Amino acid sequence: MKLIILGLASIIMASCGNNLPEIAPTLVTEKLPHDSDDPAIWINKENPEKSIVFGTNKDEVNGGVYAFDLDGKILKNKSITGLSYPNNVDVEYGFKINDSTETDIMVFSEREKHQIRMYSIPDMTPLDNGGFKVFADETNVEMKRPMGVSLYKNPKTDAISVFVSRKVGPVEGYLYQYGFTSDSLGVHTNLLRKVGKFSGTKEIEAIAVDDELGFVYYSDEGVGIRKFYADPKMGNEEIGLFGSKDFKKDIEGIAIATYPNGKGFIIVSNQQDHSFNFYNRSDNSYVKTLNLGTLETDGCDIVTTSLGKKFPNGLFVSMNDEKDFFYHAVDSLKLK
Repeated sequence: MKLIILGLASIIMASCGNNLPEIAPTLVTEKLPHDSDDPAIWINKENPEKSIVFGTNKDEVNGGVYAFDLDGKILKNKSITGLSYPNNVDVEYGFKINDSTETDIMVFSEREKHQIRMYSIPDMTPLDNGGFKVFADETNVEMKRPMGVSLYKNPKTDAISVFVSRKVGPVEGYLYQYGFTSDSLGVHTNLLRKVGKFSGTKEIEAIAVDDELGFVYYSDEGVGIRKFYADPKMGNEEIGLFGSKDFKKDIEGIAIATYPNGKGFIIVSNQQDHSFNFYNRSDNSYVKTLNLGTLETDGCDIVTTSLGKKFPNGLFVSMNDEKDFFYHAVDSLKLK
């Protein structure tokens, strides 16, 4: 009987495969206690080999945002636990606390408390007085539960804002964009706009912002990747929808690989195919699909600058549905 069960399991796993050659990870992180979801890479500009990968761990009582070093080991002194279902995480650089002080920041969603959190990096000091409530004007509790977050730093003004998606939302204005400001009383948020179409099927979780080119991308999971301007002053009209025919089922995590002169790639998880689709950053045309060995990937992130000897041309991190994250040296993706 055991042999029959094992045989059936092998057949099922084979049927889920994409028949693409697997590009093995450079390394796999230590496992988390609950359900891994979304990573974000913080570059230590003074010492790139000391850069940190943050990854969310979903649990309603003792969820966390765990910090990993570039060997995939958990940094307990940089990790945050005791959270109520942290979902997605992102980082940004140079948030102005006052005229003379600025800090890098990490923002993540805390779904069951209907809020987002902000911490400084690398000292991991909370800057949010316990959290910023989101979707506060909604009367339906289900529409208050945040999922995806992505930070945007306007290259012209240096103003930092965050896009937040949710578990359930309307067909118009699914995402809220909040601006961050700081004064003598602390850090505050203000609602800048409600933006983003929704097909009405599945949900919207994954968001990514291209600061340099000024676009925000998000996965309308059953339809495609939608594209809008990140700057509210540019308007709320959709300027692109792509990838509609390129996915097996759910369209998930998004990472943006940036190179000079607007070149690079939009990388999107083809979740049930256990693969990633690559699109040109310039015109969003399809380029290729890669099998990186992960299962049911929710979130991913990439940096294309050197992080030292192990990752001389950058690092791609993706969630794996076995309570961990995969690290791939960017060289192995053959983006150039």
